[in-house]
Amino acid sequence: MTLADAGPLIAILDRGDSHHRQCVDALDDLAAPLITTWPAFTEAIYLLGDRVGWRGQSLLWQLVLRGDLVLENLDQAGVKRSHDLMKKYRDVPMDLAGATLVALAERRRLYRVFTLDADFRIYRINGRKPFELVPDDVD
Repeated sequence: MTLADAGPLIAILDRGDSHHRQCVDALDDLAAPLITTWPAFTEAIYLLGDRVGWRGQSLLWQLVLRGDLVLENLDQAGVKRSHDLMKKYRDVPMDLAGATLVALAERRRLYRVFTLDADFRIYRINGRKPFELVPDDVD
């Protein structure tokens, strides 16, 4: 499984996104399903609605309904860990979606993240292990 941040989810569904082709190509090399958190999904739904309306939002929902994208809940420990991560990386700063993805990565021992956010080059899993970013040329 690969963690999915909001940016690539938007890019694969919005043909007008400057990262569309790059993310579609990268997606071809990732095994389904992708996994994300509700905050990252919510961010993607909101931004897709703003950019392309219901059509884009519906396409994102279809990924979930088909099982190509799994929405993971955080337990209380994951919620606390997200808070602690946002505090630790407050100078970056880390947003809620990013914090929940790092917390999920730690819990599920996932090291690859589908993201356009270069801050994932700074974040560490359990404070030590770097992420493998897809696509790998994120700036």
